[in-house]
Amino acid sequence: MRIAFFDTKRYERQAFDAANADQAHEIVYHEPRLTPDTASLADGFPVVCSFVNDRVTAETLATLARGGTKLLALRSAGYNHVDLVAAAKLGIPVVRVPEYSPHAVAEHTVMLALAVIRRVHRAWARVREGNFSLEGLMGFDLFQKRVGIIGTGKIGRVTARIFKGFGCEVVAYDLYPDEKAAEEIGFTYVDLDELYRTSDIISLHVPLTPETHHLIDGPAIKSMKRGVVLVNTGRGALIDTRALIEGLKSEHVGAAGLDVYEEEEGLFFRDLSDRVIQDDVLARLLMFPNILVTAHQAFLTREALANIAETTLASVTAFERGEPLINEVRAKDVLRG
Repeated sequence: MRIAFFDTKRYERQAFDAANADQAHEIVYHEPRLTPDTASLADGFPVVCSFVNDRVTAETLATLARGGTKLLALRSAGYNHVDLVAAAKLGIPVVRVPEYSPHAVAEHTVMLALAVIRRVHRAWARVREGNFSLEGLMGFDLFQKRVGIIGTGKIGRVTARIFKGFGCEVVAYDLYPDEKAAEEIGFTYVDLDELYRTSDIISLHVPLTPETHHLIDGPAIKSMKRGVVLVNTGRGALIDTRALIEGLKSEHVGAAGLDVYEEEEGLFFRDLSDRVIQDDVLARLLMFPNILVTAHQAFLTREALANIAETTLASVTAFERGEPLINEVRAKDVLRG
């Protein structure tokens, strides 16, 4: 089938070309993001492949439908950027990649935690400038610290397992507790208030829904242990960035490692090194010495990209053959999370 890809980078094209060698779909790569203004680029393509920072609104979907799009394939696990209700009304099924490499994201999560706790990013910058002082680089041991995992899906469970390997005590919160996994890995479910109050490190692994939007807000941060380390490799809007800034200013938040940002659209996945960042909130956030931000990089491993490509193209092949779409996401999933 003919597939129009949007917001593509070289590393993705290599992975999809390799995965497509045995499937022979006709792929056309577009660099622009999918928006209402660019949707017409997909005219004549029965399948459109979208990424996380595209704007797949009702207007975008209407343009796609007029152009003959019959399937929207997301090469991501998240789907909060898609108007699923509008897609359903237009009869456009939406498929995603529910699992590409939980290890990639979980390992990046722990890396961010270690980096900010041991001030690795600051040490690296100092040494590059010939400054070998250790002042201001004091960290703490992970051993016997309490780690709170919010969301115990596949990524959350792998993250819990890694932290357990460091000798941490792991507690978790999830609307749908997996007691079997808790027993196997060795973590305990607690309520959210207790997790906030007692955790030295808190890591976010829940989808973005209306219920989880700004899950970490001002009151939540104030209820946390002073000096808490926050890590977010889930979705940017899980954290109220302005509240995080206030927590950092008051030193209630000890450090934060972020792979996502709530206003990352139009910023992340682009080289803006020769421009002034116009987002004042992000610019303020980046001024803190105890913050480490990576640009939605957690998924970026060879293994993850190969899985994303294979799963995405398998869904397209299933659609072409009239087979069940096992990775379809529907409007009701937004409410269920």
